[in-house]
Amino acid sequence: MALNQPERGSGSAGPSESTTGHGAKPRERTNRGKGVTFPIGFTAGAVGVGVKDERNTRLDVALLVADRPCAAAGVFTSNQVIAAPCVVTKRNLASGSLRAVVVNSGNANACTGEQGERDAVAMAEAAGRAIGVRPEDVAVASTGVIGTPLPIDRIVRGIPQIRPAVEEWDAFARAIMTTDTRQKVAEREVWLRGRPVRIGGIAKGAGMIHPDMATLLAFITTDARLDAGSAGRALRSAVDLSFNAISVDGDTSTNDTVLLLASGAAGVEIAGELWDPFVDALAEVCGELARAIVADGEGATKVFEVRVRGAASADDARAAARTITVSPLVKTAIHGADPNWGRILMAAGRSGAKVDQRRASVRIGDVDVLSRGRPCSPDAAAVRAILERPQVVIEVDLGVGDAASRAWGCDLSKDYVRINAEYTT
Repeated sequence: MALNQPERGSGSAGPSESTTGHGAKPRERTNRGKGVTFPIGFTAGAVGVGVKDERNTRLDVALLVADRPCAAAGVFTSNQVIAAPCVVTKRNLASGSLRAVVVNSGNANACTGEQGERDAVAMAEAAGRAIGVRPEDVAVASTGVIGTPLPIDRIVRGIPQIRPAVEEWDAFARAIMTTDTRQKVAEREVWLRGRPVRIGGIAKGAGMIHPDMATLLAFITTDARLDAGSAGRALRSAVDLSFNAISVDGDTSTNDTVLLLASGAAGVEIAGELWDPFVDALAEVCGELARAIVADGEGATKVFEVRVRGAASADDARAAARTITVSPLVKTAIHGADPNWGRILMAAGRSGAKVDQRRASVRIGDVDVLSRGRPCSPDAAAVRAILERPQVVIEVDLGVGDAASRAWGCDLSKDYVRINAEYTT
């Protein structure tokens, strides 16, 4: 899967459609929704209440609503310091069903003790009252500064002011952003048994991004029919190929949350021969959102894709690819267009994967720098020219097997230090 990212500063990644052999060609879309409101049965909206600073009323509280109970699944942070909204949402997901998601930006509601959990419950209660469902049917997510109590009174007063609508996906996308410079929106439509099935998503994330989740929130909706168990299997598969294959800075957050809600409104049950085409489309949506997060990494000027092959196992291939993407030495070399390919092999070697340096190979772009253990003495200027590009592909053969994997990362710049040095101020 080739990188397909917009230039920094451009708009969000655009929608696309795909077809399968299970139906006719896609018809022209008629609804005005994108991302989470692209599938049938979902609306969204947002309001500004001044979560981080009451003087600043940027959109910072968002609401996603389904018009019927949805089979739901979630994947959460692997950090042992877990935020209150993740605790509450995990509990509410135990039934396998959700009707809504309420989100705030500007405050993570993490490391806030028992009060933090009470505040997360209060957000679910306020959203439930506003749309007429039980608080247990509402997921809660937060993102922002850790260790500061939520201004819960302002949030609770603001939630009823949200007027969810199909066309308000844009407000939802903007309200969940923190240091993001642009929205992350993706969607797919597949035809299964003669009917269109839609999948859409909106995400946020730019820092604390690392495999096994990241400082990211992602909300995926579909009008396909799934049970909760199937939704969980499909989501975990898609996340492993996408959100768990990106890195900005090597840190995982306290609040990482990816949710999937399936309304069933399209009337197509995902089972049997429909499973693979649906999961492929879900993985495409998650992959597009994940790569958009890397492209918008804090201070990032370049995105690089690492393709590892010749590994002894899939786990080894994954470990090597992900270690290369998170290596500060690799990331700074790419930022400075320094053709120091030894850093790439070094990172693979410390990943825990088996590497045979006598048979290993490294290629940067279309230039071989190491071939079966022998340095190629490439033209340094040619390698620098490749590393100057906004998108770079690095290929590594570990020389011990036939397993392969990919991961995506971004360069590490002075702006990353500036952004994170000044984050709370």
